[in-house]
Amino acid sequence: MSTPAPAGPAGTADGGAPEPAPYGPLPVGTGKQVWARRSPDDAEAKALASSLRLQILRLALHEPRTNKELAAALGRNPATVLHHVRTLVDTGFLAEQPVRRGERGSREIPYLASGKSWSMDGGGEPAPGRQDLLLQTFLTEVSRLPAGALSSTRLGFRLSAADRDEVLGRLYGLLEEIAARPSVPDGEAYSLYVGLHPDVSSAPTR
Repeated sequence: MSTPAPAGPAGTADGGAPEPAPYGPLPVGTGKQVWARRSPDDAEAKALASSLRLQILRLALHEPRTNKELAAALGRNPATVLHHVRTLVDTGFLAEQPVRRGERGSREIPYLASGKSWSMDGGGEPAPGRQDLLLQTFLTEVSRLPAGALSSTRLGFRLSAADRDEVLGRLYGLLEEIAARPSVPDGEAYSLYVGLHPDVSSAPTR
């Protein structure tokens, strides 16, 4: 399969609707980017096939973080985290920001999530017998929350295959709408996890 020619940053000169930018360069300081939804290539799929890298993307979603800051938040060795950071930069999921000076005048590079991972279809899908990476990442992140901070609910239902597809389409349409909203700089950061699974508790018993 041929690779599309690189596109420029999302947006149009006349202020019209943003153009999809599946491979385009990310402007410095971008906190949100419009990408064309597509399947990841091999390098992108491998980059997303790591719970740690998914956590890095979430940590750098709203504000730039240096490798040192990411490592501290994750409780990991900075050298180990840097390997994952470079993988995410090379595949366009993290964007380098302007160099800044650290506490002792050292040169530091902050990184900001590009938002590209949201456009990937099936990125990080688990191999047979392996735990879903998004679920694994969600459980890891909520384990660090204070008591009472997680709002959750469950719903059981029975639908035809067509009705199920309709419900999923409406649900993901809402998620796309939320994802397209402008980021509020002084707003509170939230994360939403959605999981659909067969209800084994209602399976007929013998």
